[in-house]
Amino acid sequence: MTHSTTEVLTGGLVLVVAAGFAFYAAQAAGLSRGGENYPLTASFRSLEGVSVGTDVRLAGVKIGTVTGVELNAETFRADTTFSVSKDIMIPDDSAIVIASEGLLGGNFVEVMPGGSPFNFESGDEIVDTQGAVSLISLLVKFVSGSGGDNS
Repeated sequence: MTHSTTEVLTGGLVLVVAAGFAFYAAQAAGLSRGGENYPLTASFRSLEGVSVGTDVRLAGVKIGTVTGVELNAETFRADTTFSVSKDIMIPDDSAIVIASEGLLGGNFVEVMPGGSPFNFESGDEIVDTQGAVSLISLLVKFVSGSGGDNS
């Protein structure tokens, strides 16, 4: 069974492209920086539109990734774990909110830095949180609120 040079080169090219996609996907998911991140946790009332792999941003720049989400059966809140790049030190009085990229865009986790001279350590919990705001519920409140003024 003989293989032509073209088949061997095509197969090699396919393997190189596949390896490139795998490397890109690992970087995009934050998996390639295993030792360069530290974990933080937060508990949200509503985590709508956020799942594992969602960006964590500071000033619009990606600094980490959501790595875990689970429902706390006692508090009925969404306990969230996320990793942050080790070179980003977040003040320990910072807040974290679920923000939207726009009306049709997805949600992401945004860090609102505080002014404390002390920083979060690996495994700390950010207590000041604000969950996702549902655009549908805001629209319903707006419509029902403006409808009551006409009577």
